[in-house]
Amino acid sequence: MAIKTGSVMGVAEETLSRNPASERMDLAFDGIRMTIFSNSASLLEKLKRYFDGFIVSGTGREGIRIYAIDGPAPEFPGESLTIKQPDPGKTRIKEEYIEFADGRVVRKRLTGMVFAFGPGLNLAVGPSLDNDNQVVNFINSRFIQAELSAGSLLAHAAGVAAGGRGLAVAGFSGMGKSTLALHLLGHGLDFISNDRLMVRREGNVAVMKGVAKLPRINPGTALNNEKLKAVMTPEDRDRFSSLGPDELWRLEHKYDVFIDDLYGKGRFTLAGVMSSLVILNWSRGVESFDARRVDPRERRDLLAAFMKSAGLFYLPDGDGSDTPPSEEQYLDVLERTDVYEITGGVDFDQATGVCLDILGGQ
Repeated sequence: MAIKTGSVMGVAEETLSRNPASERMDLAFDGIRMTIFSNSASLLEKLKRYFDGFIVSGTGREGIRIYAIDGPAPEFPGESLTIKQPDPGKTRIKEEYIEFADGRVVRKRLTGMVFAFGPGLNLAVGPSLDNDNQVVNFINSRFIQAELSAGSLLAHAAGVAAGGRGLAVAGFSGMGKSTLALHLLGHGLDFISNDRLMVRREGNVAVMKGVAKLPRINPGTALNNEKLKAVMTPEDRDRFSSLGPDELWRLEHKYDVFIDDLYGKGRFTLAGVMSSLVILNWSRGVESFDARRVDPRERRDLLAAFMKSAGLFYLPDGDGSDTPPSEEQYLDVLERTDVYEITGGVDFDQATGVCLDILGGQ
């Protein structure tokens, strides 16, 4: 579908004129409403299953409007798409984009999905029914956009809470943030977020808000937790049980963990006071285990595990400055919380005990 336009609004108008969006779903993420319109009832059914705990009545005012269209992805003859360079440590080019005066268009290279967004406009179009996970991510990115525009900082961390006290779990790539968070859910804690937190200072405390994205786990995590085995089919359990720990660790296969199904209704919340932060800095194959409180101003090397770039799906407000937040801004938030580092060998049972002790001692 060739698009002849020089604006994000033009992309949306032409797409919606060809694909009327008569289906509707309303969500609420910590008080921020999202209204999803689609031309596909089947797509909305998938989204309703995913966002089950956040669906609200569709009557009354609309929230942030998002259009999710299943159909031919637009093409942009005559327009030059800029390649989004891979993040450090990565090699695959996944995205390319076009900057317009009224917003941005991002195209996913592998799936062909196209996302167009700007002030007051949010559109996902392409083979959405087959790539509903990317639609989920786009919906969540609109919540992140709203929170960052309101002054929050983006953090690469999971989050849990107990009795009004929240604990964030950060770690360098592949350290097991989600796995540790799920271990803590098994001890009665609530789930706040899987991989992204928006954090800010409010008075003398740090607060965190999560993203309504289900944790994704690999087969090794599922096999080593009786409750989590339920996410796997019997065939997968048999197939993966024959693999060794190192092979399981390297597998790219992932499963969504539906919190309400496994842990009970109302356990997935999106906000809390960030009383403490645990940073995982451990390694496989190491015998020792250590957890200690650290001063983030003296351990700035750990900030890289917590700070997160907003990425292509965030459009800065105001003068359009895309300058990322500074270490000082993150440190100002972290001064309102207790920060711990866990080093040595990977041991989720010991780490769970440490986290429970931290929360219980506050």
